[in-house]
Amino acid sequence: MWKHIAQLARRRWRRTVVTLIPLVFALLHLSGILPLQMLERLDNIFYDIRLRATMPRTLDERIVIVDIDEKSLERVGHWPWGRDKMATLAQELFERQQVAVVGFDVLFAETDGSSGLRNLQQLAQGALSDQPAFKEQLERLAPSLDFDTLFAESLKGRPAVLGYYLTSDKEGRTKGVLPPPALPAERLRGLPLKAYSWGGYGSNIGILAGAVPIAGFFNSVTDEDGVVRALPLLAEYQGKYYESLALAMFRTALGLPEIHPGFANPAPDGTYDTLHSVALVQDGRALALPVDDRLATLIPFRGPGDIGGGSFRYLSASDVLEGRLAANELKDRLILVGSTAPGLLDLRVTPVGRAYPGVETHANVLSAFLDGKNIVRPDYAAGFDALQLLCAGLLLAFALPALSAAWAVLMSVGLVSGLTALNLWLYLSHGLALPLASAVVMVVLAFTLNMVYGYFVESRSKRELAALFGTYVPPELVDEMVKQPDNYSMQASNQELTVMFCDMRGFTAMSEQMEPLQLQALLNDVFSRLTHIIRSHRGTIDKYMGDCVMAFWGAPVPTPDHARLAVQAALDMAKAIEEVNVLHRERGLPEIGIGIGLNTGNMCVGDMGSDIRRSYTVIGDAVNLGSRLEGLSKYYGVRTVVSETTFAQAPQFAWLELDRVRVKGKAQAVAIYSPTAVLGGQSESDRADLRSWREALDAYRAQDWAQCDRLLTQLKRSQSASPIFDLYLARLEVLRQQAFDPAWDNATNFETK
Repeated sequence: MWKHIAQLARRRWRRTVVTLIPLVFALLHLSGILPLQMLERLDNIFYDIRLRATMPRTLDERIVIVDIDEKSLERVGHWPWGRDKMATLAQELFERQQVAVVGFDVLFAETDGSSGLRNLQQLAQGALSDQPAFKEQLERLAPSLDFDTLFAESLKGRPAVLGYYLTSDKEGRTKGVLPPPALPAERLRGLPLKAYSWGGYGSNIGILAGAVPIAGFFNSVTDEDGVVRALPLLAEYQGKYYESLALAMFRTALGLPEIHPGFANPAPDGTYDTLHSVALVQDGRALALPVDDRLATLIPFRGPGDIGGGSFRYLSASDVLEGRLAANELKDRLILVGSTAPGLLDLRVTPVGRAYPGVETHANVLSAFLDGKNIVRPDYAAGFDALQLLCAGLLLAFALPALSAAWAVLMSVGLVSGLTALNLWLYLSHGLALPLASAVVMVVLAFTLNMVYGYFVESRSKRELAALFGTYVPPELVDEMVKQPDNYSMQASNQELTVMFCDMRGFTAMSEQMEPLQLQALLNDVFSRLTHIIRSHRGTIDKYMGDCVMAFWGAPVPTPDHARLAVQAALDMAKAIEEVNVLHRERGLPEIGIGIGLNTGNMCVGDMGSDIRRSYTVIGDAVNLGSRLEGLSKYYGVRTVVSETTFAQAPQFAWLELDRVRVKGKAQAVAIYSPTAVLGGQSESDRADLRSWREALDAYRAQDWAQCDRLLTQLKRSQSASPIFDLYLARLEVLRQQAFDPAWDNATNFETK
């Protein structure tokens, strides 16, 4: 038997090993040995949900988007517009509106020939070369017809930032003029960076690049699922590092501080160091912009995007161009000139929208720079993920096998909630986008495997254990051993329990009148009914002894209210016998009765017997007293007799005190009682009769025979007449002949078992 209990402990260890399987796979995924794309996609989904749930959805009035929208294209003309119009737009923004910075999320890669100046110059050099007046007039008009120069002059010396793009062209094709690198190589201390690298570019024409030396690329990072979630702040081209449009605009707004790499170690040894930020240094002060290992930052989207998104103010470029705004209405604002027109193809798939304006991605990053609230995946994200996987996985592996199903569910849900709350707190408080999917999936799989193993494997173990012990150990004990084998022992111990003896009355007479098979069926039916009642009240069947059943309460499963449960079971058993007798009368069968004895006290409970047959049983004086009380039920004419200890622990019932008795083998007299009903379930007449009975019993014990006789006579005529009234009236016939005895203890002695 103990060998099998030890086997249960070994099965728990195997369950722990099974629960560790998801942890192993998660760590293999994290290390890159067994990459699981599903987890990467799930991490992106979790990030998107968290982003959408925490977006502020408020208007940032510091940044305004001048939108080349459908309205502007209709009023001004198709894109690209003449540079004279762009010059007018720039002058309106810088001179009349007094904006702080203007960034162009559009490209000026071709010279503007819309004025016809080039054709006129060709005529002056060709067919009209002999017309001095024409040449003179052309020289006078040329400055106003050179739209590129007009635009360049409108930007020169102004806080303007041009945009351009980088390409991954394998042939390295280029167009336009790149701005100077934003991060000189000497500041890198010879250490390599893992920035996004590009093979070509498309930039602005030379005259504009010369007028506006500050420019930024407007490339974004598209993940494998086609969603834009990040923007690089610095990108590499031919060993040189260039800044993004948002970073260039932010630097321009700050007065063009220098860009320095923010290495983790200010004085590194060797050829490797971790870059955790882009530092903007000016006048001895540094502002760190956190970046990931690819020098990118996640886009902290403020809202759903576009004009109706409510994150930024959108102005139609035609309204600005036509001077429809009040003077200084945009004073000190940061202006982004871009387009939401579908035909200009600057719409992107993002976590917050399937057609999100590209210009607003830069606005979101710029807004985060101004607030100092960047979101970044730190370089230690993998280490953090490994730590949370190990902590959660080991906790589950050693805790789940020891928990019930309900507690296992609560623990798993609590662990997922805790991991999610920690992840969300780090995101909101520190701008850290850390992985979560691997840990959540691991917890779910660990719980699932634990439950599946417990159901299919350990349920088989339970059946084996039940087959081994089921012949003499109650199923309740088997269940307890399977759930917590380490916390249970079948070794004998003294405990306060309540024992019941229930004997069938009239069984001998029935056995003489009925056929054996008929008697067997009757006995099985009655025992089944009584056993069901005992079990439904958490009782443990000890044994069947002929026409008697023995049971007890409080073991193997501790039950504080064992006395109450035993008394309630006795009342229900009496009611069940009445139902059986109704059927017997209908079938012409003899009626049966029962006598029940209950006692509460210290008993020895455990696995006892011989090496051939053992059983889980109770022994002791308290058990013997319970057996004696069952025998007294017939003498007192009641179905149930309980001891004073059971009575004291079951105040939920109405009681009929029977007597004080001294049973065989006991020198001390005990009070005995019989339950009549659940407290509050009696009629008023029954309660009055019980009060009269207590008065009669007090008169009896005071040896006031006349008063006792009068009260008993009245009770005998009542509706609740009981055989005990006749018993006491018969006693009075003898006792009233005797003289008053001051030493009388009013106890009845019983010398037989």
